[in-house]
Amino acid sequence: MNAPHVVVVGDAMLDRDVSGRVERLCPDAPAPVLDVTATRQSPGGAGLAALLCAASGARVTLLAPLADDDAGRALVDGLGRDVSVLPLGHEGATRTKTRVRAGGTSLARLDEGGPGRPTDVPVEEVAALLSGADAVLVSDYGAGTTAEPRLRALLAAAARRVPVVWDPHPRGAPPVEGVRLATPNVAEARAALLAEDDEHPDALALRLRHRWGVRAVVVTAGADGAYLATGDTAAGFVPAPVVPDGDPCGAGDRFAAAAAVTLARGSLPSAAVMEAVEAASAWVAAGGADGFRRRAADGLAASASVEAGSVPGPGTHPHPVPPPEARDPQDLVTLGERLRAGGRRLVATGGCFDLLHAGHVATLQAARRLGDALVVLLNSDASVRRLKGSGRPVVPDTDRARVLGALDCVDAVVVFEEDDPRAALALLRPDVWAKGGDYDADRLPEAEVVHAGGGRVVLLPYLDGHSTTGLLARAGAPVG
Repeated sequence: MNAPHVVVVGDAMLDRDVSGRVERLCPDAPAPVLDVTATRQSPGGAGLAALLCAASGARVTLLAPLADDDAGRALVDGLGRDVSVLPLGHEGATRTKTRVRAGGTSLARLDEGGPGRPTDVPVEEVAALLSGADAVLVSDYGAGTTAEPRLRALLAAAARRVPVVWDPHPRGAPPVEGVRLATPNVAEARAALLAEDDEHPDALALRLRHRWGVRAVVVTAGADGAYLATGDTAAGFVPAPVVPDGDPCGAGDRFAAAAAVTLARGSLPSAAVMEAVEAASAWVAAGGADGFRRRAADGLAASASVEAGSVPGPGTHPHPVPPPEARDPQDLVTLGERLRAGGRRLVATGGCFDLLHAGHVATLQAARRLGDALVVLLNSDASVRRLKGSGRPVVPDTDRARVLGALDCVDAVVVFEEDDPRAALALLRPDVWAKGGDYDADRLPEAEVVHAGGGRVVLLPYLDGHSTTGLLARAGAPVG
């Protein structure tokens, strides 16, 4: 497959890292003295996003205001041969951000230059450039590029033809209508909505999608993962691999770049978000922007990659919990109160879980990441037979409950007799009802009960190629 062409539009700057050792304080002030050991610089903002799109295998053109000064020339030189450039006029000196670091920790950041607003837009050239794109990534760093009226009109026209990913900034303009995927972090989403600090990221994603008039919004929540809203009822949750230590600087750019390139190759937003979460986690584990500049200085590949197995999979709860147990649904009120004690957030999920497989485990681990305790509502044998046919279940509910209860991400297992879990949910009243992403949130019969109990519905990533029916078919067993 030919490399897709991604056009990156936004605010570019020059990033610098000044690193060294701190072993003493200034004699005239309570400030550390940095003995400089290295200075590295590379394109930042939209410039970094462009390099990361190229590292993901795309042909890339950067459309950004660029100043004709030493820092501006260093910025363009840093793009190398991987990125073509269509420059716009730039108001003021090149924006430069310098991080002063010691022992892997930032001591201070120095911002210079700007304001960086575009001073001229060659409309015909920009229109021709966008017409040849397979995807467009808007990398907003608050300098004013996304507010330029002519550019906004051209981007709105592009959004009607190709995927546009919009990485917003609190000081930037909102996305144009029709954007395929907007990628704010939690702080940016709350600022855009003037939301309270305790509003959950999935609710923010749903509200922003409506507010901005875009097709999908993914709210990134750092080490927790990301929440994707493509409809009006529930957002999907994609958990991030656990990264014990790392540098998150530039992770948002890595996320947006990976999403844009994945969409340019024809994937759905859900697949693009899953790819972006993995890429951003690997970026953090590899040292973030500073690690990127170190690798570039050493002549290594620009992309942040982590060897298989070096980033752990989705984590489970870090503290011991009461042992799981199979209960009658009438005991659910007491169970829910116990697991919510002390303000803990209770998550529930449900299903048949006949022949536990990797897709089930991924769903359960992801569900557990949404709160402090996880209850599995398990269809009884009679319920499974009504839903799946006389040949199912293969494993009786007592054994299914025992296997589920042995997982350290599961706090309790409840067997219910009905065809759906609405009655059990009305008694349990979970804070979150989590379901696999192969379900349609707008058609979940239990959603109304969950909302009535003060909870919310979250969809989880669907691990393609894993199903009980498929396993039984491959084994030559009846599937019901």
